[in-house]
Amino acid sequence: MCSALNSSATSSDQNNNSAFNNTESNTINVDPSEVEKFNNLASEWWSNTGAFATLHEINPLRLNWIEENVKRGYQNAANKTAEQGLAGKKVLDVGCGGGILSESMARRGADVTGIDLGTENLKAAALHAEQSQLENTLRYQHIPVEELAKTHAGQFDVVTCMEMLEHVPDPSSIVQACYELLAPGGVCVLSTINRNPKSYLFAIVGAEYVLRLLDRGTHDYAKFITPAELDKMALNTGFVRQDIIGLHYNPLTKRYWLAQNVDVNYMIAVQKPLV
Repeated sequence: MCSALNSSATSSDQNNNSAFNNTESNTINVDPSEVEKFNNLASEWWSNTGAFATLHEINPLRLNWIEENVKRGYQNAANKTAEQGLAGKKVLDVGCGGGILSESMARRGADVTGIDLGTENLKAAALHAEQSQLENTLRYQHIPVEELAKTHAGQFDVVTCMEMLEHVPDPSSIVQACYELLAPGGVCVLSTINRNPKSYLFAIVGAEYVLRLLDRGTHDYAKFITPAELDKMALNTGFVRQDIIGLHYNPLTKRYWLAQNVDVNYMIAVQKPLV
């Protein structure tokens, strides 16, 4: 499974009559084959029966869990906007792909920026945002998260990075950039796939070859990340642990649900301290 700039960036998007701002940047933390893989599937992002059908099905689960942790994090920080959840928050969606999660957060009242390195993904995302009349609260940019962190440190209330960490050479660099982009007290939600025999069986053999929920070659087992490894990355940057949850699927009933078991797909929520 694979995913708010300042006023000047927003104005640039509006002046170009597009929600997609293509900023050319050099980066080493990218696997070109991974970008090409998802670019080639760009036309399927908004098809409920296409290559990303699974993402559409799990998105309500992800969205609700993200918002619950945003509320919890802001309550912990004694912030008066806690009960508003995503509404009114400046949100950055790292590795946004075609914008499935980005759009759903914008619909909940967040001011959302999605970033990705797949230009075709972003074109699909921007077109759908325009068709959905979300241009005022949703924009996209082609830029590495590490580059964005150099110019927009501390400018976001919430950062999400879903189903991306297992596709990059250096996931710890992504986590560090997410920390830098958050304002003090901000909440970050990350998701990836555990690395063990069960996750290989379920996420690769089952999902890609047996059930064909994903295209073959979508995942590389060696890039999977254990919860302990991701937890260490987060703590090393300065994050504070908040919550962890597993995402599960029954192929017979085609039902998705969240539970404490994190053997395969999982999400973690962490928070940037106020001081």
